[in-house]
Amino acid sequence: MKFGLFSLIANHPDPVTGVSPSQYERLRRVVDEAIFAEELGFDAYGVGERHGEPFLSSAPPVILAAIAERTERVRLLTTLTVISVLDPVRVAEDYATLDQLSGGRLELMIGKGNDPRHFPLFGLEEERQWEYQAEKFALLRRLFLEEGVTWEGEFRAPLTDVTTQPRPFHPRPRIWHGSASSTESTELAAKFGDPLFTANGFHPQQKYADLIDHYRRRWVDHGHDPADALVGSGAGGLYVAKTSQAALDGYRPYFEALMKTPAYQHNKSEFTTLEDKVANGSALVGSPEQVIDKIGDYHASFGHEVQAVSVDGLTSGEARDVLELFAADVIPIVRKELPSRVWDFR
Repeated sequence: MKFGLFSLIANHPDPVTGVSPSQYERLRRVVDEAIFAEELGFDAYGVGERHGEPFLSSAPPVILAAIAERTERVRLLTTLTVISVLDPVRVAEDYATLDQLSGGRLELMIGKGNDPRHFPLFGLEEERQWEYQAEKFALLRRLFLEEGVTWEGEFRAPLTDVTTQPRPFHPRPRIWHGSASSTESTELAAKFGDPLFTANGFHPQQKYADLIDHYRRRWVDHGHDPADALVGSGAGGLYVAKTSQAALDGYRPYFEALMKTPAYQHNKSEFTTLEDKVANGSALVGSPEQVIDKIGDYHASFGHEVQAVSVDGLTSGEARDVLELFAADVIPIVRKELPSRVWDFR
């Protein structure tokens, strides 16, 4: 198993003190967190994309470029790029530039986005979001992988013999598809033979397992070797402590604050108590042994080879403590027990 630390750069008030860091402080913390993740041995650091409060992640290429200059090894992921509202030419140019600056450490993850505010902000119709995603991804893929692209579609001006510059660092860059709720994304990933990353955040395991199963079935239907299908997974929170009770006590104020956020309410999570979320959801909250067991349980269902976690919402000090314990007592054991093919060839 490989491990990534992801952030949407939410800037919520501290659930205990009620104080929010300044935007400068919150953005600098992301860079510092990525440096710390590399020091701890994480394989990847990811920055999502949101457009609107309380998120400060509207410009992932800029943030990841700052991280690239302060790190040497850690992979840089977009988690995810909201391709449905963006111009694929601009996306190809921005991220190929970042890929070159980082020495080929970038991996794109694309999706339609999980925030309905995106569409009116960019003058788009929410009901056509899946059409936007399919067409814009198909063009982005060609621009990233091909030169001399001639193309015509519905949602932007035609292109004739276009080669975006710069080119990606590697000739065949990997593009992940983020999946949260619909078979539209799993179908797109299977059709193009690309890896899938399940959000695995707000709902019971079976919902996400069904989407992954759909991806694997359609992968074969599209003529791909089933052994080549690749899956990554997120988690619905991280708080590791020496004992299960200490973890529950530590994470409780953050979970109670999370339940009040528009994102939690928009996703209509079935979990209304922390105990229910920990017992029946994907939250990695507990002792190291409990967290190891839960990752193993989800792996038995998903077959994933990358595990992503997030400490968004935690204070800076608590986040560091949680990440240090996770890196020391969880990651080495899971890596040994669950091998991964990802990122071994570069």
